[in-house]
Amino acid sequence: MKKVSVIIPVYGVENYIAATVQSVLDQTYKNFELLIINDASLDRSIEICQQFTDPRIKIIHQANRGLAGARNTGIRHAQGEYLAFLDADDLWLPQKLEKQVAHLESSPDVGVSFSRSAFINEAGKALGTYQMPKLKGITIPYLLCRNPVGNGSAPVIRREVFEAIKFQDNLYGSIEDFYFDEHFRQSEDIECWIRISIQTDWQIEGISEALTLYRVNSGGLSANMLKQLDSWEKVIEKTRSYAPEIVNQWETLARAYQLRYLARRAVRLQDGAMAVKLVNRALATNWHILSQEPQRTLLTLAAAYLLWLLPQFLYSQIEAVALKTTGYTQRQRILQGLGGATRFREVG
Repeated sequence: MKKVSVIIPVYGVENYIAATVQSVLDQTYKNFELLIINDASLDRSIEICQQFTDPRIKIIHQANRGLAGARNTGIRHAQGEYLAFLDADDLWLPQKLEKQVAHLESSPDVGVSFSRSAFINEAGKALGTYQMPKLKGITIPYLLCRNPVGNGSAPVIRREVFEAIKFQDNLYGSIEDFYFDEHFRQSEDIECWIRISIQTDWQIEGISEALTLYRVNSGGLSANMLKQLDSWEKVIEKTRSYAPEIVNQWETLARAYQLRYLARRAVRLQDGAMAVKLVNRALATNWHILSQEPQRTLLTLAAAYLLWLLPQFLYSQIEAVALKTTGYTQRQRILQGLGGATRFREVG
């Protein structure tokens, strides 16, 4: 049974970290180490972590280097053959590691395994909807346009993948190995997946079941979305530096998909004006998103304008019906992916 190194970056998450750590300890797959990276957290997060006495837990302290920096520290200390990442406000279902290790063991060409994710709110309650990315046949153009992995708590990755993409730099006074690019405080995930896809032969592939519980936080709103767009543009520029032909071919379509994704986030965060601005900009950037994915693009467009134009109480009623319908449809798709033989497990 191969060892999995679970890496949790910790900074300012005292309201969530106990449940996150417990979700790792509750895994049915027992051969893991849990590396908690204290990224100079100022609240009680580390004090809470220290209350756990499981010998598989190691707490590593560092000066603040951000999410990418904390993950890199975890990778450098990891002893496992597989590495799994869990953001400190998200949760795993108990069979997460067992099923994704099995996926990697049965798929020798897959270097990055990910699960689908179920959305939960800040209180940990299931919202009834899911991240439903494409699971197989993930190409470089697809990665430029979308992030199928979905979030930083979904992937389990072979150590060999990181060995294949590591680079050296001197950012803090000495030469170190880097895996995630610490120049990025956002979009560091997708930059890494793109680099893996372009620079290695490892495949990125998902499994149908929603084994990650992804917490939707309301903090930041529009300012965060604009920062994320700026960070994504920097990812494109970095990718252009080593793969200019690929970027030149797919850049405008990729930007349109990114803008549409941010428009959906704006809708989720109830910012109608920003949602309208972003979805209009997406269509103006490359209208082919409408012909390639008409249903999703039109739904995003409709949601943005309804949120912007309708009274809040009326929009909320429409949204509740739409989310209930969407959640039901998504659950049926997940069941079909499981062959219909496994009873679907509700979360929350």
